[in-house]
Amino acid sequence: MVVAVCRIGVGRIVLAGVENSLTRVGPAATVAQWVEVHRLAVAGREPAIARQVGRQVARVWLRTSRFADVEALATATLTLGPDAGACYDLGWAQSATGQPRPALNSYEQALRLYREVDDHGNEAATLTSIGRVYNRLGDRQQALAYYGQALPIVREVGDRAGEAVTLNNIGLVYDGLGDRQRALAYYGQALPIRQEVGDRAGEAATLNNIGRVYDGLGDRQQALTYFGQALPILREVGDRVAEAVTLTNIGAVYDGLGDRQQALTYFGQALAISREVGDRAGEAVTRYNIAVIHRDEGHLDKAIGELELVVDLDRQVGHPDLASDTAMLEQLRQERATAQRPDPSPGQG
Repeated sequence: MVVAVCRIGVGRIVLAGVENSLTRVGPAATVAQWVEVHRLAVAGREPAIARQVGRQVARVWLRTSRFADVEALATATLTLGPDAGACYDLGWAQSATGQPRPALNSYEQALRLYREVDDHGNEAATLTSIGRVYNRLGDRQQALAYYGQALPIVREVGDRAGEAVTLNNIGLVYDGLGDRQRALAYYGQALPIRQEVGDRAGEAATLNNIGRVYDGLGDRQQALTYFGQALPILREVGDRVAEAVTLTNIGAVYDGLGDRQQALTYFGQALAISREVGDRAGEAVTRYNIAVIHRDEGHLDKAIGELELVVDLDRQVGHPDLASDTAMLEQLRQERATAQRPDPSPGQG
């Protein structure tokens, strides 16, 4: 679709034919052009354009962990007045960068705005997102309460895809509570719905979750079976980020089986994809797993090298694990220094 952009006076712009699926845009330069359109729209006090373009740019950036950029983008949009979509994106970015309480506040604002216009679909999506934040905070009963509000809404509006998402998320809560059988039951409800609606990426996500449950139960062969079903689906739909996650999950299973070389092979494949697509948060997770293997094998220099990169990536994306990863890095440095310290000569204290 052709997009015409022109300046009118100071800071005012007009767009003809705004693309509704910017997530399909590939070249970074094209996204940069849309970012400039958003900047001009904010400067020219054009809220409709800023909201539409900002939401589409956010969809691209959220996929590659550019959470700080999304936060700045949404904050700029909100200078033009309340907007449910910008509040939602702001909440997403805040949640991803370890700011759960501000995220809840942003999501609650989005929820109020969606309810004011009777947008039940986005109301349910926001309830689900609030539930995810509470789950990450460890308040799983609150998470279940919000998912419980979302579920009848998505069923009422006939949103089968949204129903599957909510069922999947409820499964995640029960998995976190250690009730793995109930988690499998909810995943078992979500999976056929995702297959029914043709949500191949969602199907792969649920297969991944089932695999993680079986891994937690110690049934690693079953885990590999489900991860193995998810992997070709993700390659089919071109979800490179989720493909890297699945490869990391497979690597973790092989690590649990004691096959560290096979684990490193899968982690290496995941790492290459994360770097290719610019998923810095995913890269940090995979490098951390590689560092742990090197540490366990006594290769402290390699482990430290990986952890230094992990800490740098944590800082870039504002990852909530920055403090713990930094502490582990310092611990390994101390262990290396101790190992390199010469034994006292005879006669020395």
